[in-house]
Amino acid sequence: MVNVNYLAILVSAIASMILGYIWYGPLFGKQWISLSGLSREQLDSQKAKGRGKSYALMFVGSLVMAFVLSHTLIFAMDFLGTEGISAGLQTGFWNWLGFVAPVTLGSVLWDGKPWKLWVLNNAYNLLSLLVMGVILALWV
Repeated sequence: MVNVNYLAILVSAIASMILGYIWYGPLFGKQWISLSGLSREQLDSQKAKGRGKSYALMFVGSLVMAFVLSHTLIFAMDFLGTEGISAGLQTGFWNWLGFVAPVTLGSVLWDGKPWKLWVLNNAYNLLSLLVMGVILALWV
């Protein structure tokens, strides 16, 4: 069993949520709405229903991602012989490139979503994994 730092996992998940709030809010919220094909009315309707459940599920997803990333980071540090920020950045990047970027291509290839939306979402995913990787690496 791999010993992980659960406080680092919690902080990483919170950091990912904060980053998402900023990314899809003040930074790129209007572009995301436009590229997603959603209307302001649809978003307001979702907001009226309450987003608590959505945020809770997203937080659970962030916890799972941070938990798995922490394991990957520990194995990578043993294998690569690196540690600290460099190890966190490398682990975040390679996990994004190997698992997130290819899987999310389906939204463009099969769902007809625009490439710009893929880039916007994947830039967030990459940045989130990099931030989580650094937090986890510094607390190993």
